[in-house]
Amino acid sequence: METNQAVRNVSLFKGLPEEQLDRLAEITVCKRYRKNELIFESDTPANGFYATLSGKVKIYRMSPSGKEQILHVFGPGESFAEVPVFEGSTFPVHAQTLEASELIFIPRMEFEKMISKDPDLAMKMMALLAGRLRILVNKIEELSLKEAPARVASYLLLLRSSHDAPTFRLELPKGQIAFYLGTIQETLSRILKRFIEDGLIEMNGKEITVLDPDGLQEVADEGR
Repeated sequence: METNQAVRNVSLFKGLPEEQLDRLAEITVCKRYRKNELIFESDTPANGFYATLSGKVKIYRMSPSGKEQILHVFGPGESFAEVPVFEGSTFPVHAQTLEASELIFIPRMEFEKMISKDPDLAMKMMALLAGRLRILVNKIEELSLKEAPARVASYLLLLRSSHDAPTFRLELPKGQIAFYLGTIQETLSRILKRFIEDGLIEMNGKEITVLDPDGLQEVADEGR
């Protein structure tokens, strides 16, 4: 994909004037990654941030016991790793592709020069980071206040919303999804089976169809 078009596909930059998009394209680098390829490691210098054009990228960290904890999965049009870039620090997490992916890379120094001259772009970055903070707060609430079925229901509704379709695929192994939701794989499987029996969802391998979003929302709201 040409750099000019790639920049226009990033949600962070939507609504910017053509002149600003052209300037962004001048400092942007397109990169291709294989499936399961490491993009960056934690504690390495944050020399720029990324956006996904195609494919999926997981952001994760390793627990002291060596277990992988997935914090978020980014898909096409979404940017990531902005905060450490603005802090002038290191990446606090790892980033790795879940499938063959095409990304764009925006170098830190060049981007800082741009936003220092462009308050509109700086405000848009602040709005994005504020949205990320709300997502994190909501996730903490769900993990701490909700029972496991409510967490699973919330997760399925989030996937349905992000795909803008009732049918979607589980991109992560069940074990990783369970860990992400603060439970174990056996419990996750039992909950999904119950959702099927209750007519809330259908499953065909990794493909899930939400049949009753209102019913699933009721489960998600339980335990608040």
